Amino acid sequence: MSETEPAPVAMPAEPDEACLRIAEALVFASASPVSARALSQVLPEAVDADAVLAALRARYAGRGVELAEVAGGVQFRTAADLAPALRKVVEVPRRLPRVAMETLAIIAYHQPVTRPEVEEIRGASLSQQTLDALLEAGLIAPRGRRESPGRPTLWGTTPAFLAQFGLSELRELPRREDLLVEPPSPVTEPAPGATEGEGG
Repeated sequence: MSETEPAPVAMPAEPDEACLRIAEALVFASASPVSARALSQVLPEAVDADAVLAALRARYAGRGVELAEVAGGVQFRTAADLAPALRKVVEVPRRLPRVAMETLAIIAYHQPVTRPEVEEIRGASLSQQTLDALLEAGLIAPRGRRESPGRPTLWGTTPAFLAQFGLSELRELPRREDLLVEPPSPVTEPAPGATEGEGG
C-alpha cells in the first residue's frame, strides 16, 4: 500500500457468540427490563450493547419466546400469537379490583398526582387499601410532595407498570380521548303515527 492511499476503514464487527450469550443470560436472569446501558457494564469495553441486543432480538424473532422492548429496556416475552393457547394451562395473575384499576389509570394519565386530586377526578373517596394494593404490586410509587398546605404526597407509575402493560414508555398509553369515546347510540324509528313530544 502506498503512503498516499488512505487506510481502510474498519467496519464494526458482528457481535460474537460470547457477547450474545452474556446478553441472553443477563436478560433471562433479570427481574426487570435490561437497558443497553446496563448490558454495556458486563460486555467488553469496545462492544456496542445496542448491536448485541439487535442481534439477540433477531436470533429470537419468530420463536416461542421473543425479545420485547418494555419500560426502556428489553425482556423475554412469550410470542403474542401463542398467548391464546397458553391461557389454557398458564395461571393468569389475579386482576386488580375495579377501583384499583380506575385509580391506576388516573395516576398514569395525570401523574404526578395527589390522593385528593385522584379523589376529585374519580368523584369518590380513595381508601388506603386501594393505594396499598397498587404499592404492593409495585405499580405506583411516591414522586415527592406537592408544595401546598399539608405537602401531600405525589404519586406516579413505576417501570413495573410499563412492564405489566407491555409499554416502552408512557407516551405509548392510549390517548385519553380515545378511551372516552362512546359508540353512537342506535337510532330508533318513531312509531307510526307518533309525533315528537308525545307521551308523558
